[in-house]
Amino acid sequence: MTPADRYRQVAAGFTDRVRNVAEPDWAKPAPPDGWTARDVVGHLTEWFPAFLASGTGITLPQGPPVTEDPLANWTTVSDGVQQLLDDPATTDRFLDHPVAGRHSLPQAVQNFFTADVFMHTWDLARATGQDETLDEDFAAELLAGMESLDEVLRASGQYGPKVEVPEDADVQTKLIAFIGRQP
Repeated sequence: MTPADRYRQVAAGFTDRVRNVAEPDWAKPAPPDGWTARDVVGHLTEWFPAFLASGTGITLPQGPPVTEDPLANWTTVSDGVQQLLDDPATTDRFLDHPVAGRHSLPQAVQNFFTADVFMHTWDLARATGQDETLDEDFAAELLAGMESLDEVLRASGQYGPKVEVPEDADVQTKLIAFIGRQP
């Protein structure tokens, strides 16, 4: 699956969750600790545009503030990411980041943003009582890649301590536990 197709799939799942949040539920607590459902959306629409701009000079479109309209906030940024991935001219572009290194733009989006959107889909669903089911194949792919980077990921401060789960737990449970969430 191409990075554009993978993003389309993952973003659609997150967008469905965002669309189905009732207004009062935006204030509900969400993983990680100290966040609300609204914070999950705000995190995705704030960090990645800044990361992308710093490593490529590309500026993504910004919608209304997440405090006013979480759906429009999300879909504006997400549609901009999809347009970027669908544009044949960006295939040969690179992201050069002082910490993350050099990656082709499509691979950088998949490795950093698509993966984050995927995992935060679970957070938003958990916070708002929606379907928490994630794509099993992509969950397995992410988990396999992340396990080999365990020490680096923990040192980044972006992941909590692993939560212990039974060895025979399904791959989604293992992924969610690996990133420090209570499945």
